[in-house]
Amino acid sequence: MSYSELLTDWSLGLRFEDLPVQVIENTRLRVLDVTGLALAGLGTDFGRSVKQSTLELSPGGNCRIWGTGEPTTVTGAAFTNGALSQALEFDDTHNRSIVHMSGPSVSAAMALAERDQLSGKDLITAIAIGNEISCRIGSVAPQQFHRRGFHPTGMFAAFGATWLAGYLLQLSKQQQVNAAGIVGSYAAGLLQCWVDGTQSKFLHPGWASQSGITAATLGKNGTTGPLEVLEGRFGLFASHLQDEKFVLDYGMLVDNLGTHWESENASFKPFPVAHVIHPYIDALLRLTKTHNIQPEDVERIVCPVPEYQVGIVCEPLTEKRRPNSDSHGRVSLQYTLAEALVLGKINKNSYTNDSLKDKTILALADKIDYQIDNTFPGPEQFKGQVTIELKSGESLTEIEEHNRGSRENPMTEKEIMDKFTENSADVLSRDEQQVLADNILSLESLSNTADIVTLTCGK
Repeated sequence: MSYSELLTDWSLGLRFEDLPVQVIENTRLRVLDVTGLALAGLGTDFGRSVKQSTLELSPGGNCRIWGTGEPTTVTGAAFTNGALSQALEFDDTHNRSIVHMSGPSVSAAMALAERDQLSGKDLITAIAIGNEISCRIGSVAPQQFHRRGFHPTGMFAAFGATWLAGYLLQLSKQQQVNAAGIVGSYAAGLLQCWVDGTQSKFLHPGWASQSGITAATLGKNGTTGPLEVLEGRFGLFASHLQDEKFVLDYGMLVDNLGTHWESENASFKPFPVAHVIHPYIDALLRLTKTHNIQPEDVERIVCPVPEYQVGIVCEPLTEKRRPNSDSHGRVSLQYTLAEALVLGKINKNSYTNDSLKDKTILALADKIDYQIDNTFPGPEQFKGQVTIELKSGESLTEIEEHNRGSRENPMTEKEIMDKFTENSADVLSRDEQQVLADNILSLESLSNTADIVTLTCGK
């Protein structure tokens, strides 16, 4: 039996009552997080360009863009809201695969739920399916896609969105297997934008969300797709990795499916930056606050990193120390730590044009070095360590074993709520934020989740 068939047997047989309490609770929080992120994304230049493009390409329809209520098609809404959710590099990440799974899953499920007037229980179950499958497919070859210039979200989340759409559209097994085969042709996510700091990466959650719905609809109506889209001779892994020496862990696709939830090993983000940088930020800010360290006190900062992170956030040095844009800066260890030390924080309003040109920040970025440390864990654990060498001759070290927001070092519900409040503040009043949050946090009690979209728009 193919892996697509095995995943389909599980997904089509799943019911809300089968979900562990923790999965239900975390799924609600992920819906809250993604909704706030999309509302924050509306206010960016990227967000405005995406929204306008959608309204030109897919005007009218029975779904809406969050925060504005402007009508568009089901795929237009899925694409726009999914893309907006990553505009600030602030969306959750599955540690092992480094896939941002919730933006694509939530936006796809919400678009279908709005069009088809679906219940909160259906929505939660579908998102749980989409997140789990995205994480499991991404875990077959961890670290391998980034180093080849592919964004895991663009590659894997389209599959998760397809299975969740198939669940909501009540596809048969054959229709769902075909849909999975079809979406393999959509899986994409080139990372050339990391070279010059452009924005195309932020579109990937939107493409994944839209592709999942499209593939499921094609499968429903009889279009066929390859049975072995994942493991086949020209399937996802063989075509993109092309490395016979690398051993693929296909067991990650189906082992303990339904009893072990790999998606629970995904981290919420307290900072709007690449997730592997997070523990370094917390370690640095603790050091500087405890010892009242100022930029002029610093001789050098040294960060040990695992090898897989080098090409993501450490190299090439000229790009990382002199980012061209906010999106460029969000994937730079050197620049991010420099801004964090100089300004004392990294938040929604970081990476401004003024900061990117600030002479003090840039001079400090030149003093930040990395060293490959093979004792550091792989991507299943984001660990950070910062050593600040002071001009006085003193050397101070701080370690963050697990990134804040992870399963081992979780953010509290209040912290996630505060993040939502900050991100949605430009669109909703405090009272409107509370009403929306209350509805999302009691999602399973709703008979029609289209009301959630209405509440994102305020008055």
